[in-house]
Amino acid sequence: MKLCTLPSSPYGRKVMVSAFEMGLADDIECVDKDPRDPETDLAAFNPLGEVPALIRDDGTVLIDSSAICAYLDTLHDGARLVPDTEVARLHMRQTEALANGLTVATILRLRESRRPEHLRWPEEDARQRQKCDRVLDALEREAGVRLRPPLTLGHIAVGCALEFLDFGFPAEDWRAGRAELAQWFSGLGARPSMQATTLQPWT
Repeated sequence: MKLCTLPSSPYGRKVMVSAFEMGLADDIECVDKDPRDPETDLAAFNPLGEVPALIRDDGTVLIDSSAICAYLDTLHDGARLVPDTEVARLHMRQTEALANGLTVATILRLRESRRPEHLRWPEEDARQRQKCDRVLDALEREAGVRLRPPLTLGHIAVGCALEFLDFGFPAEDWRAGRAELAQWFSGLGARPSMQATTLQPWT
């Protein structure tokens, strides 16, 4: 299988961290596809022109990191990252949704910060930062429930979102006042799956 992604993509990283946890990382070849490159053929695999996109061995393509991870979770015999029971699965999806929202807000802030200064919209940056803070506060407040073992896809999504926030805004200390979330993140970051994958600063 081939994964169209970028080293700076938190969504692509979510797929690869999951693949390592599933024992499938060696079955996936990462192929760099930059959506912003006018010469890219990414749209041939994903009409949205976004990463990640997984090209399966039969040539069919899966898009969206959540869908890709759910598919990969059917290919191994180990512990499932997507829970089997409906209640646990719904709980996991809600945690993943918070993580995805945090990632989107971070991306929007990064894009705003890279505009020419006279075109920036400070109010939009403030709105997205408030959204990030609300998600972080919720994760801190509910860490004992949302982030408790066993490991799920939601946990991986949160970890990738937090590291992306570190890369995007290193001067902003999201850990301040969120000791439980920070401690959990430190533990997750020590896992071999997180150590084996790389996330480059967003450019």
